[in-house]
Amino acid sequence: MDQAVAGTGPRRTVDLNSDLGEGFGRWSLGDDEAILQLVTSANVACGFHAGDPSTLRRVCTRAAERGVGIGAQVSYRDLAGFGRRFIAMDPEELIDEVIYQIAALDGFARIAGSRVTYVKPHGALYNAAAGDPEIAEAIARAVRTYDPSLAVLGLAGSHLVREAHSAGLTAVPEAFADRAYTADGLLVSRREPGAVLHDPEIIAARCVQIATESTVEAVDGTTITVDARSICVHGDTDGAVGIAQAVRRALEGAGVELRPFTGGPG
Repeated sequence: MDQAVAGTGPRRTVDLNSDLGEGFGRWSLGDDEAILQLVTSANVACGFHAGDPSTLRRVCTRAAERGVGIGAQVSYRDLAGFGRRFIAMDPEELIDEVIYQIAALDGFARIAGSRVTYVKPHGALYNAAAGDPEIAEAIARAVRTYDPSLAVLGLAGSHLVREAHSAGLTAVPEAFADRAYTADGLLVSRREPGAVLHDPEIIAARCVQIATESTVEAVDGTTITVDARSICVHGDTDGAVGIAQAVRRALEGAGVELRPFTGGPG
């Protein structure tokens, strides 16, 4: 990952991703157009927690035009809860639901002249896959069944990253720009105060630390290792565009090269 660049010293390459396409019908969420100008990979909702066909097609088209990597953001079938409620499922059923979502988004990506290059779970499914090896294995099996060339994006140090690697997939560990971490490297529950950060400069500084030192400060004040190839900036938080702008500006200012971990759209 590290490269020697004349005049700048060590330089690290990192991907910047965001959750997009999370509107539904007449209801909009976030500024997809603005965020697509700042990130290198787009985690596009697949219709189960958010996103309708027209929204998915529009985001895939804009991402392809900008050379932004397209990822399928798969989730539990939970529109009312925005995919943030855990649903107990048979692993085989979960495999089918993940394949269904990947294929739906891949269709829109392909007619836009690109393709889905990776898969990232959303919300409750993301958290469940981070801590439950059975759920993580089911997601990895679904991805491998659909297309073993697809990468899997998951929390650094999680079961999802390990299971994807064990399945022979490209496992990409990620960190979160605006989320607090526990001392054991997990995300602080959104139900806890301080789980989501809002100050753009603090968030930007944390991202530079993650990208250049592979560390971040946990909520108890300890410094933990977070070896991430991608950093997620949420597109639906208050001031999301300003945060993404600050993060990109700080990373580039620190000599960090931003590019899709998949090498760009197909």
